[in-house]
Formats: sequence, C-alpha cells, structure tokens
Amino acid sequence: MSRTTEFPTAASGTPDTSGSTLTSHQHVTTSAPWDDHASVHRGLRAVTIATCLPYLSLKLAWTAGNRTGIPEGSVLLDHETFMRWANGVTLLMDAGVVVLALLLTRPWGRRLPAWPPALTMWGAAGLLAPIVYGFPAQLAVRALGGTAADPAPDGRPLLDEWVFGVVYGGFIVQGLGLGALFALYARGRWGHLWRGRVADLAACPPGRGQRTAAAVAAVLALMPAAVHLLWAAGSPAGLAPDLARSYSGDFAAGQSGHALFALATTASLALLVLGRGGRLPLSVPLVLAGLGSAATACWGGWPLLAALAGPDRSGTPLMITTYAVQMITGTLVLAVGARFFAQRAARLRAA
Repeated sequence: MSRTTEFPTAASGTPDTSGSTLTSHQHVTTSAPWDDHASVHRGLRAVTIATCLPYLSLKLAWTAGNRTGIPEGSVLLDHETFMRWANGVTLLMDAGVVVLALLLTRPWGRRLPAWPPALTMWGAAGLLAPIVYGFPAQLAVRALGGTAADPAPDGRPLLDEWVFGVVYGGFIVQGLGLGALFALYARGRWGHLWRGRVADLAACPPGRGQRTAAAVAAVLALMPAAVHLLWAAGSPAGLAPDLARSYSGDFAAGQSGHALFALATTASLALLVLGRGGRLPLSVPLVLAGLGSAATACWGGWPLLAALAGPDRSGTPLMITTYAVQMITGTLVLAVGARFFAQRAARLRAA
C-alpha cells in the first residue's frame, strides 16, 4: 500500500540523500513501512514476544518461591527477600518488552507522542545490546580455551547451566527483534530527521550549548572506556576483592563490550560535533550515539544499584565512580539528542 506524504524539507532546493532536489512542501509518494511490511511486523512481534515467555515463567516461579533452575546451596538462597524483590522488578522489565513490541507494531503506538517509544526503546536497547554482544563473546572465549566465570567467589553454585542459555538466548532474540521493529517504526515516523550526510551539519550546525554538552559527554565516556579496557585486559585494579579473585575470560569478554559501547559514544559524538564525517550518512553516528549512550547509561545504573543497594554492597570507589560517570554520560547524550531532534524537526517544519 502506498500513500502520499508531505515531507518537510530544510529549504527550497535542498538535496535529499539520493541527490535529487526537493522543494518546500513537495509531495512525495512513499510507502509506509508499517503498511508494506505488515507480515514482517507480525513475524518479528510474535518471535520477540515468544522469547519473553521462558524468562517470564522463571521469574514468576521464583517470585512465588519455586526453585526451578536454582540448585541446592545457591548463593541466591542466602537473600530470599531481596531476590524476590529483584525478581519482581526484572519480571516487570521483561513484560515491558512485550508492551514495546506491541507499541511498535499496532496503530495506537503510532499515535503516541514521540517520547514514550523513543525513551522506552533507548532503555531497552541499553539493557539488551551488551548482552547481544557479551554472551556470544563469552561463548567464543570459552571455545578458544578461555575460563568460564566461577559460579560464586566461594565456589557455590548460582543457577543451573541451562538457565543461562535459555535466558540470555532469549534476550539476544528480543534485542534483535526489537531493534528491527524500531528501525521500521522510526523510518516511517522520523526518517526525514536523519537524512543527509554528516558534512551537511556544517550548513545548519547544532547550537553552541548542544555542541558543548556533546563534547563534555564524549570526554566523560573515555573514563569508563579506559577502566573497562583495563579490566578486560586482566588488571584487578579497582575491582572488588571477590571479583578480582574470580576473574575469568567471561568477565573479560563482558568488560570489552562495555568499553566498546563507551568508545562508540565518544567517536560518534566527535563526528557530530566536528561535522567531519564527510559523506558518511548522518544516521550512522546518530545510531551509534544512541546505542552507545544507552548501553553505557543502563550498564552503569544497573551495577551501581547493585553496588549501593544489593545485599553485599561490595562496590569499590573506582567501580562506583565508573558506574556513576556512565550514567551521567548516557543521560547527557540522551538530553542532547532529544534537543537535537526537536530543533531539527522545527527547522524542517519552518522550511
């Protein structure tokens, strides 16, 4: 199905990404992605929601006191009240994946203001992207002879091995499914906001405040990147004693992912601030900045919460500082990005 859409353009005679020229208020016939890809939407939505069910079932069982997948002597049984609270929170978080999959594919999701789908997807991507990278990386490290993580610092078991495969395998599919659904949703709703090349920003650059905030965020992201690279390389500096004693290839693989997302944030912001990406599509640094900042913020906030409010409270000053800087960096990029898109949309409407 095709429909005629009035695309706002930056100015009369502004070239689009294909090199053709659009005049102000020119009508362009295009296909709405949610119309042309209805079967793709249904398939991705069904797979994404289906992969939530095993995790939701486990969390419901654990919250109710069932111990499926939890072996005798597990360290999780030492803090049952805290674990029930944590299981309830993570149960709601994964249920949010189901809601988000529906939001991105149902008509009511297209009528919402911009911030609910964008902010929710930013958080979901931030939590899932490091798992999409980290779990396969850990399996690769083990296949190459690397060491697996110890179940617990004292050698006690955590969960049955099959639980990790089911849970993290499901998270990977959820991350990929939501990513594909959001790409279709965003292209249909906001695709005009990231047309063009990075070099085109020179003609209509972000404001000085945005550039300053983006530059500060780019520099801040280097701190957690350096710390995670240090830990990925095997240095125990600043790690809690239990983590240092149980250091493994699994841990190193996860840390390398956190470093890569932080570095992606810095690199993408540098391109956007300097506007020197040449003919690189503007969408590339925007996506990297969004994904990198989300992963950096979410995987700063989650371990920071565990370090400060968890039953062990074993975070060291360097760990807590690193996680706090990650949260500050990601939140700053989110604010700059929201302002950037709002101003860009206003300029296109004015044109």
